[in-house]
Amino acid sequence: MWIVLTSLLALSSGVLSLDKLNMCMNGTHHKVEPGPEGDLYSQCTPWRDNACCTANTSSAAHNDNSYLYNFNWNHCGVMSAKCKEHFIQDTCFYECSPHLGPWIQKVDQNWRRERILNVPLCNEDCHKWWEDCKNDYTCKTNWHVGWDWSSGSNKCPTGSKCQKWTDVFPTPKSMCEEIWSNSYIYTTYPKTSGRCMQLWFTGTNPNKKVAEYYINNAQQHQSFAMTAFLSLAFAFFSVMMH
Repeated sequence: MWIVLTSLLALSSGVLSLDKLNMCMNGTHHKVEPGPEGDLYSQCTPWRDNACCTANTSSAAHNDNSYLYNFNWNHCGVMSAKCKEHFIQDTCFYECSPHLGPWIQKVDQNWRRERILNVPLCNEDCHKWWEDCKNDYTCKTNWHVGWDWSSGSNKCPTGSKCQKWTDVFPTPKSMCEEIWSNSYIYTTYPKTSGRCMQLWFTGTNPNKKVAEYYINNAQQHQSFAMTAFLSLAFAFFSVMMH
């Protein structure tokens, strides 16, 4: 019995595999496996050494109403260039990053089978995004759902109205967490902390070490919980044997 229980502990410690450090989610435009993509376009180039996106996807990420999702950034007038830059970077991060494994969740949606949930976003990235969009307009808090798609691209739903960004998203936290239905979670961690994911970076991708930290943390918690369970199970087994 004890051999069986210790075997379960050994197996459980491998559930959160380090494979999650280098993987692509099961999405509409993602590659099956990450790898080099030397021709990634413009704001997606930071991922060229190891990417889950193709060159074509990276180029389309920069277009209004691109074939990727037919999403219209200009649903409440023309989005400012500095605001749009952040959404392009967000798209590159989503499509190209190979280090999102700790936050990938299964979903049953017709356009994807997996999504990211509660990715800890670096404080600077969230605040700069909100700051650069604060004079723009939108009609919705959650951009994942509730649009009028009757024309083939998203329009504001009946009964909604375009409002200033800061009326819809009064704080950086509200924007970063609500706009993509909790894909991101707001943090106070700076980029130098190694505890948050960066949308913007140059040089070596810093997000791999962040993903590794969260995987190791989760494994430690899992091992502790399993050890406690096995100790109780062994104590119960010992009593039953006597």
